[in-house]
Amino acid sequence: MVLRIPGYFLLMVIPFVCISAFGTSATREDDLVLSNPLAVKWRYRSDQTSNFTPATDTGTVYVPLADGTLVALDARDGQLRWKSEPGGDFSASPAVDDHAVYVATQYESADKSATRGILRALSKETGITLWMRTLSAPLRAALAADGSSVFAGAANGSAYAFDKLNGRTVWVNQYSDAFDGQPALAGDRVYLGTLGGWLLALNRKNGGVIWRYRTRGAIRGPIAVADGIVVFGSADGYVYACDRRGEHLWKHRTGAAVEAVVAIEDGVLASSLDNYAYFLSRKGNVRWRQLLPGRIPARPVTGSDGALFTPLSTDTAIVLSLKTGKPLNSLPLSEENNSSAAPIVTDDRVVVTTPHAVMAFAANH
Repeated sequence: MVLRIPGYFLLMVIPFVCISAFGTSATREDDLVLSNPLAVKWRYRSDQTSNFTPATDTGTVYVPLADGTLVALDARDGQLRWKSEPGGDFSASPAVDDHAVYVATQYESADKSATRGILRALSKETGITLWMRTLSAPLRAALAADGSSVFAGAANGSAYAFDKLNGRTVWVNQYSDAFDGQPALAGDRVYLGTLGGWLLALNRKNGGVIWRYRTRGAIRGPIAVADGIVVFGSADGYVYACDRRGEHLWKHRTGAAVEAVVAIEDGVLASSLDNYAYFLSRKGNVRWRQLLPGRIPARPVTGSDGALFTPLSTDTAIVLSLKTGKPLNSLPLSEENNSSAAPIVTDDRVVVTTPHAVMAFAANH
């Protein structure tokens, strides 16, 4: 199987996170056929897997472990290339680009009165620290990067852009709400959701606020941006859509908090903690919804024919048809899943994090 990333996708270097012309937070590859039988190609065993989504540059998978270790695995066979202990516990999913792996960790101050943050750039070849930046509060959820900057939101309400070459602050804004969501990059903007329910559209170059949109619940999951439409989920149970100016277009109610929104070519997939996956049109109409056997905290991977979900409290990952929402395939995980790390695609493999292993699946040749 040869995978090609469609022309309308741009790698965002959040682990597994992409922004497309219809800005998606999944990895969709036109030649990835999820309905075909997929076999386990390798398994990296660890009792320290975490809820943070791994990063990948197609050749290597960078996995943040719960003990503060980052391991670099060969994407083809799962062999350990190196491991690094940057210090502290991870506070956000890592990001990777052509030059470095960017990791965010946290640690207690000497008097244990506060939790501090650190952002590091690590060598992709060795895991050695290239630069380090100490912060007054930890960065949360996930990092995003473009050609020159790393973007993140912090637990104290600071929104940052850092210079990728040296870690210096390009800009920083302070807000009253904490961040625990994934930044989305689209055009000249950075989109960030707050725990207080605000979606912020910021100028990517200087951090200036372009507009704000208010919901009634925390915004944690991926944000989809395309064709002048911004789509996102909220803990208030709604999927929201607004235009490029921040004007309300529509909202759709689900049965619980919406953890992830993924845009594909002709609609939007939403994962809700009501155990349902929803496929909505760009106008917010329900095309289908499908009940899964557990809560769905992570964004899916999408292919040409289906979407792969990793519901909690089940021992399988499930592929749903993009056309009908009906189950097409399943991937046995060998144990009950309780990780909210999202699946990723690297080269021709689908990589899934489970409580005691990182597993790679691919078609048999």
